[in-house]
Amino acid sequence: MMPLTLASVGEENIIKKVGGRPDVKKHLENLGFVAGGSVTVITMMGGNVIVNVKEARVAISKEMAQKIMI
Repeated sequence: MMPLTLASVGEENIIKKVGGRPDVKKHLENLGFVAGGSVTVITMMGGNVIVNVKEARVAISKEMAQKIMI
C-alpha cells in the first residue's frame, strides 16, 4: 500500500483506503475517492495532482493525495 502521490502517471490503481480527519475523508468520498474504486493519475503540477476518478477529472492538493492509499 502506498499514497497516491507515488503512483505512476497514466497507470490505473485501485483505492485501498482513504485516511485523514473525518471531514477531509467525507470530502474525498464525495469526490468519488472510495475504497475499491479505481483512480488514474493524469498529471502532477504545481503541488496539485490531477486524476481521473469515476469518469471525472478531479484536481486535488498533494496533501489530500497523500491520504489516499492505493
